[in-house]
Amino acid sequence: MEPLRDSWGREIKSVRISVTDKCNFRCTYCMPAEGLEWLGRDEILSFEEITRLVRVLARLGVEEVRLTGGEPLVRRDLPVLVEMLAGVDGVDDLSLTTNGVLLDRFAEPLVEAGLKRLNVSLDSLNHVRFAEITRRDALDAVLRGLEEAERYPELRPIKVNCVAVKGFTETEVPALAELARRKPYVVRFIEFMPLDADEAWREDDVLTGGEIRAIIEDRYGPLEELPAKASSTARRFRFADGAGELGFVNPVSEPFCSTCDRIRLTADGQLRTCLFSRREWDLKQPLRDGASDDELVELLRFAVRHKELKHRINDPGFVRASRSMSQIGG
Repeated sequence: MEPLRDSWGREIKSVRISVTDKCNFRCTYCMPAEGLEWLGRDEILSFEEITRLVRVLARLGVEEVRLTGGEPLVRRDLPVLVEMLAGVDGVDDLSLTTNGVLLDRFAEPLVEAGLKRLNVSLDSLNHVRFAEITRRDALDAVLRGLEEAERYPELRPIKVNCVAVKGFTETEVPALAELARRKPYVVRFIEFMPLDADEAWREDDVLTGGEIRAIIEDRYGPLEELPAKASSTARRFRFADGAGELGFVNPVSEPFCSTCDRIRLTADGQLRTCLFSRREWDLKQPLRDGASDDELVELLRFAVRHKELKHRINDPGFVRASRSMSQIGG
């Protein structure tokens, strides 16, 4: 079957699927302190609906599936979905992004179900600072989850993601960089993006990957850049002595739209072709109305043909995405 390709010639190989909009954290860059109004059970896609869409996408050449939220581990019986997706022909890479607070309980069943990669969000190793940004006193639980996940070679190297916010992250960088040196983790710094529900983002709040790299190199000396896949969101580096790897995801200062091979599926079944898009395509209703696989293929092709050439964060007339990160899927 002809691959899924947008009108700019980019072939879609990856889908990020939000399994819930609910989260047990209230990170300042993502969600208001009081939370948001959650979707009802009937509004979110079932495991069977998600698996069917992944089967259709796999026929179109999609190879990578990442489960996100909200916090995906608050979705009941998530390892069941992982096992279902691991059995889909053509899916070569099945991964999960989590805040890690429930990971000590779920690492083993997730691995047994077929999970292949893991990303854990961690913005500080300081208890006070961690609670300040997540609005939860849960650092110890996250660290326990990481230690448990570390036991499974299938998940290595675990990626630890830190959202970089100016005025906050500068003091956290040394400890997080050291974590990459002493643990089997790739620590990645992600530039703060305009996806916070409070809509407080300003470009001045972005601590760029270049600025973080300078902080690290001031302490450890020059980093050595490593090769990365053309479609990778991260620039990869290692310490000169070989003791650990870092990544820098720079969507604001170094956009990587030209090689983007991703689409996103929200928990309520809306397809998004760009994280910052204001347009969505409803897949849930056709699924529930009895659409055939061929009809779903045509809908997917139509949506992907309208994938934006690039985000416009740096444009004067930039208009924010229609939903926050927790509602889209991180």
